[in-house]
Amino acid sequence: MILVGSIIELVLWTYFLFLCTRIVADWVQVFARSWQPGGPTLVGLEIVYSATDPPIRMFRRLVPPLRLGAASIDLSILFVFLICYLLRVMNGRILLSG
Repeated sequence: MILVGSIIELVLWTYFLFLCTRIVADWVQVFARSWQPGGPTLVGLEIVYSATDPPIRMFRRLVPPLRLGAASIDLSILFVFLICYLLRVMNGRILLSG
């Protein structure tokens, strides 16, 4: 079971890194509106967005953005982070505890 737990941990850790990459890319686009990724960066970001979009879109439908005056905060990515973290903790306690 440790092998299965290690594989699950690797997948969840990779997904966590994808989420971090997505946040950085989103903030870069917010602050540098003229930035257009190209070449390997474009391919990498396409993979990241393809992997992270489905759960984030699902949570966007369930939890609308939090309005704070003229600004709004999208909480969907926080829920995806929380679920990823909880799955990693459960995996560590159940499959990796040996």
